[in-house]
Amino acid sequence: MALSWESIIGGKKRKSDQTKEVRFPYNQEHVAEVYQASDQDIEDSITCAIQGFEITRKLPAHARSQILLNLHKQIELNTDRLVDTLVHEVGKTVTVARHEVRRSKETVLDAAEEAKRINGEIIATDGTEGGVGRMAFVRRVPLGPVLGVTPFNFPFSLAIHKLAPAIAAGNSFILKPPSATPLSGLILGEMVLEAGFPPEAISVVTCPGSRAERLVSDPRIKFFSFTGSSQVGWHLKRILGLKRHALELGGNAATIVHEDANLDYAADRITNGGFANAGQNCIAVQRVLLHKPIYDEMLQKLLFRIAALKVGDPRDPQTDIGPMIDVEAAKEAYRKVEEAVSAGAEIQLGGRCDGTMFYPTVVVNTTPDMRLNRDEVFAPVITIIPYDDFDQALSLANDTDYGLQAGLFTQNMNRIMRAFETIEVGGLQVNDSSNFRVDQIPYGGVKGSGIGREGPRFTIAEMTEIRLMILNMRGGLE
Repeated sequence: MALSWESIIGGKKRKSDQTKEVRFPYNQEHVAEVYQASDQDIEDSITCAIQGFEITRKLPAHARSQILLNLHKQIELNTDRLVDTLVHEVGKTVTVARHEVRRSKETVLDAAEEAKRINGEIIATDGTEGGVGRMAFVRRVPLGPVLGVTPFNFPFSLAIHKLAPAIAAGNSFILKPPSATPLSGLILGEMVLEAGFPPEAISVVTCPGSRAERLVSDPRIKFFSFTGSSQVGWHLKRILGLKRHALELGGNAATIVHEDANLDYAADRITNGGFANAGQNCIAVQRVLLHKPIYDEMLQKLLFRIAALKVGDPRDPQTDIGPMIDVEAAKEAYRKVEEAVSAGAEIQLGGRCDGTMFYPTVVVNTTPDMRLNRDEVFAPVITIIPYDDFDQALSLANDTDYGLQAGLFTQNMNRIMRAFETIEVGGLQVNDSSNFRVDQIPYGGVKGSGIGREGPRFTIAEMTEIRLMILNMRGGLE
């Protein structure tokens, strides 16, 4: 792995007089140094994006699709390099890192297909007397320079979720990768250039979030796509001006298990959904709602599976849970557990934090007002909450400021449809935990969890605008 990395500004690498260290979260070993973009670099990235857009907006659909197919090939060729980078900069286990790279390739392929399906329509206007003799044509056109700001937990795939639709739509793109995990984003920038995307149209700006606010507020940026914490996301919304935007923010997902559920399958999916990637996932299972008739049995099934998870060095293929991103993140999550215990909650498993290593934790006897239930914990922690009847389960699921995704295990179609109607989330996963996601679906939240939808087809719609032309056939020559 390279020891020093430059920003990419208009397809060209640049150094600066300021660097930031990247360290391996597991043992704090030095991984790399990354040059931090200067104010001039930021200004130049916008200028290049404007110039690049004049090229990308004219690319035909087949050319945009081919660039994405070339990018897919680049990811395949660099799979081992990307996996190693994700393990060392994020602390991901090898299994989770490989899954992230594999899913990123699927996203790129989906976007390559969608690039050829950005269709318009012809609308009849003769539904009113005044519209007779006219015909309306509607098409989608790219917006302009797109800015993508991504979080540390899935730094490669979430960058792909913004970049690939931007390419498919014909927009230029500026990526601001996370300060803690910028390396995979820089590799992505290199691969995009190798794939044949116009150099002027791609920049990867490595800098602190405070410096990147200049990009967010600049009116020359036409679309802003952000994934990260709710606190940061809503702050950025206040400064982004009139530009179009999509915010994919936090969550504290509930998963309901009713008495008629397949309990063993539910236990498997909840264990994966709550603890993969050390729980650092905005749709991770956080609140597990168990119907009282199966509460004791289901709790024991969960404890058995969670206790079997191996915690340790993420480089070991046998490790299930690696470190959290840094010590402060682990401490903050642990404080929420301590507060809950002080208020009467009980730890059934885990409850141990050692540096960045947070051991899988299960907490019972919590109340809705505890931060462990109210906030996004973003750690390998779940709470177990009993409920008397299905109406109470739905009420508990909605008792949150967030609304990203939820899970439900039941065999009863009436309950499923009631949940679909009632639970206030962007996505409900039935007979699965809250953390299921594929790219063909519209992904995003309601309430405090954000605005807009991801998934290439839906992001392309966000990154383009409708243009209308009405042809008055009466005004033509005979």
